Amino acid sequence: MSEAAAAEVHGHQAIVDQTEPSLTPGNSGKLGMWVFLAGDAMTFGAGIAAYGALRYQNVNWPDPADWLGISLTAVMTFILICSSVTMVEALSGIKRGNAQKMQRFLALTVLGGLTFLACQAFEWHHLIWGEQLSIRTSLFAATFFILTGFHGMHVTGGVIYLGTLLTRSFQRPFTVVDTRLVEVAGLYWHFVDLVWILIFTFVYLI
Repeated sequence: MSEAAAAEVHGHQAIVDQTEPSLTPGNSGKLGMWVFLAGDAMTFGAGIAAYGALRYQNVNWPDPADWLGISLTAVMTFILICSSVTMVEALSGIKRGNAQKMQRFLALTVLGGLTFLACQAFEWHHLIWGEQLSIRTSLFAATFFILTGFHGMHVTGGVIYLGTLLTRSFQRPFTVVDTRLVEVAGLYWHFVDLVWILIFTFVYLI
């Protein structure tokens, strides 16, 4: 290879290095979360599709309004949507280097998740012990508890995830450099909120 050709190749490589940076710990974390969420989305999608297929083929499927507390669930949905807003504010705070704002809104997000779980526990207790809704005798009950329970596990995981992040921020003051940690956690929490909106629509309302 001639010196001119070598210089051209080297120059091209330099341009590529500038425009296509190597995978850094920051964007690799986001990539990992996106891959996880993509797989999770397919799992939830399959569950909702199965619920829809079973409901469509069963002429004796009960009206959800006769069993489920739509008003309570609407409040739960509102709480979860508000927690998404507080998550956005927490990310906004750390992007500006305001660790106290991040901690305040992250704590509100955790509180929103805990409130949602408390409402769901109350709903399950009412359905199981009050309405005697059993997965052994009702296909509707089985699909309902599987979908809402699987989502509840994700909310529980999110609360633990965000709570751990919040605890770390008090042990070691967060700076702008730690923005990626909050951003990746926000991706997970927004996904959990979006999935609940779909479940609320297909299971409770339609």
